[in-house]
Amino acid sequence: MPLKWMPLKWNEAPQLPRADGRIEAIDLARGIAIGLMIVSHSVSGLVGIRNVPDWGMVPIHFLTKFSSSLFILVFGVALAVAFLSHVYREDWPKRRLKLWLRAVEVWFWYKALLIIEMLPFYTPSEIVDALLYGRFGIWVEILGFYAIALLWVPLILPLWARAPLWSRLAVIVGLTSLTAWLQGLSFGGNDILKALLVDHEDHYAWGQISRAPLVLLGLLLGEALLRCSSDPALKRRLTLTLLGLGALMVGGFYASALVGGDVYAAMLAVANNEGKHPPGLAFMLFSLGGALVLFALALAGGTKAAKALMPLTIVGSDALKAFIFHIVMIFLVLRFLWQGEGMYTYPQALGVGGLLILGAALWIWGTRWMAKHR
Repeated sequence: MPLKWMPLKWNEAPQLPRADGRIEAIDLARGIAIGLMIVSHSVSGLVGIRNVPDWGMVPIHFLTKFSSSLFILVFGVALAVAFLSHVYREDWPKRRLKLWLRAVEVWFWYKALLIIEMLPFYTPSEIVDALLYGRFGIWVEILGFYAIALLWVPLILPLWARAPLWSRLAVIVGLTSLTAWLQGLSFGGNDILKALLVDHEDHYAWGQISRAPLVLLGLLLGEALLRCSSDPALKRRLTLTLLGLGALMVGGFYASALVGGDVYAAMLAVANNEGKHPPGLAFMLFSLGGALVLFALALAGGTKAAKALMPLTIVGSDALKAFIFHIVMIFLVLRFLWQGEGMYTYPQALGVGGLLILGAALWIWGTRWMAKHR
């Protein structure tokens, strides 16, 4: 029986066909996540959240909260598509080394961009303290998460590739429960360690354990995507399932807000990042639910949507380069060299965010064109 028709069984380990080239829907979904992130960073970096008008917080800044969950979710999807099917093949050691070298590259840029972020407002000793993990920044800490995640993910992929479905689901549930339990511990007063592992309310770091369920969920989605990529009917079923699940989660957020008695206050709390670090139930219902909806829409749009939204697709095809570009432009050029913090209105900051998305796409395309024609 062809692989694409095989029913999914609870005791079945992943069985993945090889991806036939890049899947543009993944690039588009990642590009949407980065685009929302760039808009959010443009506003928070140039205007400041406290100076955003109410109509900007809800709905605009509110909707950017899909970004973080979508970014991490697509990270897991891309790992499944590019690496999971290779863990028991001869080329796995080379691919594993590629992931570890990527971790070093991401870690380097994390530290370099951390300096750029902190330049205007921190002393050299405070910057050195951050470089040595004595404190954290804000806007570049997601790179710190990826740098560490790329160290442990290659170690668990071989185990994940032979684990039955029920155990993979149990791991996701177990890690989520473990995160909730660890949040109640003091970690011996070591707030930095707690932030690195499970988030801390006084730091903007992304906890490895608390965000691992999103990565692993992405692995499951990547497996599902590969299984149905050559079958339009199965792909539609997957898309509708993700749309329904995402809508149900967003609906759960609004239902809890109605129970609380003030829907707008709940939306404003999410827009102000309440429940983001550490992850709270209301925030994650909205953020992850929206991420699943956006990912489903990217799958439904497929190649046509990827071409129609080409700047976002290009940005999503090289996330690290896009991230470097927008941080350098916002914090080094606009905020530090041009001393632009507080000089922009909220609509102007939104415009800057849009231009930076286009600029990042042009930068990626241009560097590829130059490399190709050397």
